[in-house]
Amino acid sequence: MDVSRVFGWDSSLAEVVLRCVIVYVAVIVGMRLTGRRQLGQMTPFDLVLILLIANAVQNAMVGSDTSVLGGLVAAGTLLFLNQVVGMVLSRVPELRRAVEGEPVLIVHDGKLLEEQVRREGLTDALVMQAMREHGFEDLSRVGTAVLEIDGTISFTTAGGPTVRTRHRVRATRSGGN
Repeated sequence: MDVSRVFGWDSSLAEVVLRCVIVYVAVIVGMRLTGRRQLGQMTPFDLVLILLIANAVQNAMVGSDTSVLGGLVAAGTLLFLNQVVGMVLSRVPELRRAVEGEPVLIVHDGKLLEEQVRREGLTDALVMQAMREHGFEDLSRVGTAVLEIDGTISFTTAGGPTVRTRHRVRATRSGGN
């Protein structure tokens, strides 16, 4: 057994790091362009998609390096990038808005804002379902409804408090705010 081959001491670890950075950024941008969802809102199709993406980008990250060290460097790079991105987003509000998006008003004074609903990839039926799940029998009783950045919908009654729960919204975004 060639120990240096197993642990990857002969491989270009800098190349693995660079490949991981490129793939990380590409996947984050792709996820940002495709929607607002939380882990608890994932469908089985979403899980399959994530698994397939992970398999598809594995070779792009490590190239021909199948060593233990190459895999550990790739994993470490991804963990490090995730921490750095989190810290940067917490310090740069403009970048955070660009990456995470902003809340979007979808109902105002009891009226569905059709253009906003369509732009966010929602349907009238989905908004109405969420409204009923929040205890509103009729759209006229809703002061506002906001699609939050995490995919939930917050409702207010006219002059009343915000009612927010973890509703399973299947919102997809076209990429813009």
